[in-house]
Amino acid sequence: MLKNTSLKTHIKALTNISKAITSDLYLEDILRLVVTVIAKVMGANICSLMLVDEKKNELVIRATQSISEEYNKKPHLKIGEGIAGKVVKENKYKIIKDVKKEDEYKYKDIAKKEKLCSLLCVPLAVKGKVIGVINCYTSTPHDFTETEVNVITSIANQASVAIHNTELMVTSKIIQEELEARKIVERAKGALMKRKGLSEEEAYSRLRKHSMDNRKTMREVAEAIILALEMEK
Repeated sequence: MLKNTSLKTHIKALTNISKAITSDLYLEDILRLVVTVIAKVMGANICSLMLVDEKKNELVIRATQSISEEYNKKPHLKIGEGIAGKVVKENKYKIIKDVKKEDEYKYKDIAKKEKLCSLLCVPLAVKGKVIGVINCYTSTPHDFTETEVNVITSIANQASVAIHNTELMVTSKIIQEELEARKIVERAKGALMKRKGLSEEEAYSRLRKHSMDNRKTMREVAEAIILALEMEK
C-alpha cells in the first residue's frame, strides 16, 4: 500500500509533520496537513482524524482529506462504540480487513457508497490518555504491514503532541484572561466603594446589575465604570 516504503519517504512525512508542529500554523491547519500527508504516503482512499469531546463522551471528525460530504458529516461515535470508539477505550490500534463485513463497523452504507474496504485505526494518545484516533481506509482489501502501522503511529504520536500543546496554550490563555478580568472587577468594585460610599456587597451588586441589564460581561462593565469614574476626577 505504501507508495514508497523507503526510509526516505517515511522521514520526509515525519519531517513535514514536525515542521508544522513547530510552525505558527493553527491547529486546524496542522490536522488537515496530518491527514493529507498520511493519505499521500499510504495511498489511502480516505484518511480522517477524530478527537474526543469529553463533555459529550463522543468522537468527532476534526480533519479529513475526503471530499465526501456524507462521510465528513457522518454521526458522532460514542466512546466504546464502533471500531474507533473501541480503539479510544482500549488504547490499541485495530486493523479491519473489510469494514463492510465487520459487525462492529457502524457506517456500512457509507463504506459501500465511498468504496471503503480495509481500515487501520490508530489511537492519538498523550501520557497514556487517548485524545482521538486516526483512520486510514483503502479502497481494496489490504493487509497492513508492520511498517505501515509504525508510520501512522509515529505521525499519530507527533500529532498528539501538537494537539495537547495547543490545548494547554488555550487553557493557559483562558486562565490568564479570567485572572485579568477578576482584577479589573475588583478594581471597579473598590472604586465604587470609595467614590460612591458603597459597601463591598453593594458595589458588587451594582456591577452585576449593570452586566445583566446591558447584556455585557462583568469585565466590560467594570472597564466602563473605571473609565467613567476616572473621567469624573
